[in-house]
Amino acid sequence: MAIVKSFKCVRPDRELVEQVASLPYDVYDRKEAKEAVAGKPYAFLNIDRPETAFDENFDMYSREAYIKARDLYAEFKDKGIYKKDDVESYYLYELTMNGRSQIGIVGLASVDDYLNDIIKKHENTREEKEIDRINHVDTVNAQTGPIFLAYKKNDALQKIISESILKEPIYDFISEDKIGHRVWKVEEVYNNRIAECFKAIPALYIADGHHRAASAVKVALKRRQQGNKGNEEYNYFLSVIFDERQLHILPYNRIILDFNKKSPEEIINLISKNFDIKESQILEEIKEKNQFGMLINDKFFILKAKDSVIKSVEKDPIKSLDVSILQDLVFEPIFGIKDPRTDERIKFAGGIRGVSYLKGEIESGKGKVAFLMHPTSMEELFAVADDNKLMPPKSTWFEPKLRSGIFIHEI
Repeated sequence: MAIVKSFKCVRPDRELVEQVASLPYDVYDRKEAKEAVAGKPYAFLNIDRPETAFDENFDMYSREAYIKARDLYAEFKDKGIYKKDDVESYYLYELTMNGRSQIGIVGLASVDDYLNDIIKKHENTREEKEIDRINHVDTVNAQTGPIFLAYKKNDALQKIISESILKEPIYDFISEDKIGHRVWKVEEVYNNRIAECFKAIPALYIADGHHRAASAVKVALKRRQQGNKGNEEYNYFLSVIFDERQLHILPYNRIILDFNKKSPEEIINLISKNFDIKESQILEEIKEKNQFGMLINDKFFILKAKDSVIKSVEKDPIKSLDVSILQDLVFEPIFGIKDPRTDERIKFAGGIRGVSYLKGEIESGKGKVAFLMHPTSMEELFAVADDNKLMPPKSTWFEPKLRSGIFIHEI
């Protein structure tokens, strides 16, 4: 069973929420983060990326950076930008993009559920990326970026959500990227019902935020060394949790930066051994599993894995993923890319960028071959996680992104 608690949320003043809400800290590089906070003193990104207050030579991972984040958070509270709710509550967070909405429950997931694999993972984490958020959470003494979790369809929770959104939202705004955001504070009468519904759910799944989750857990383990009763706030981490039916995964496309000493004709010939290839006059997104788009030398091809390939991997939840098929049969044997996590000859483009971005990369010469993917499904994600396995890197791209700074959990 999963434990998801209500909590006393620290959240922004209603009139300032649009100025506060920020995209996650890790969608920006250092220069982009600096530009994003320019002229936006209340943007939460100022706290999430405190190095933006210093010059470009400043060590963004220094102790001084995290102290700056802590002090700025305290200043925001002193100014009334943030206030803490008096009672424990759950919240509902709706994001709307291109006319499509998804609503998640905001609450606290359990560190012990993470450690006991009730909260399931599908992606490896890198220690160097964890350390930054460990220091940030530990110094600010708060979790500021929610973990994106999912659960298999549950009609009882959906009924509570449907009833609760009939009330007036506490926040309702459209961000600069045209994403609609609405938040409801769930009435206290629902608290026990929501908690009991989650207790009946056997597993939660991390959709996005593996590093934030791992960091929150490691802060908890560190603090437990000083003594632990089990009910301390650090034993739980801030989450937004969605029914699988609410979610939409976008493709995570690939761009190869060189031909690996082969001609385009040779590449196409080698690919044809495992894929049926058909040239297409229309550059468009891929609509079927086991199909891929390939843009090379201003020509666009549709690749379809041959039946023998599909049959050979259909019983393996990892090998049967489209990202695995492409890696195992194209990227490694043809382009020599053995580890896509570290090889500098491959880069990745989230589906939100669209096919025009891929076309631009090839036409500009920045890339040599672009591959369009069919998105991984929630069923595939669940199958991999339930089998206690890990997906290849860059297998899923969830959109829209949860905003940071709307909900804060003090630990």
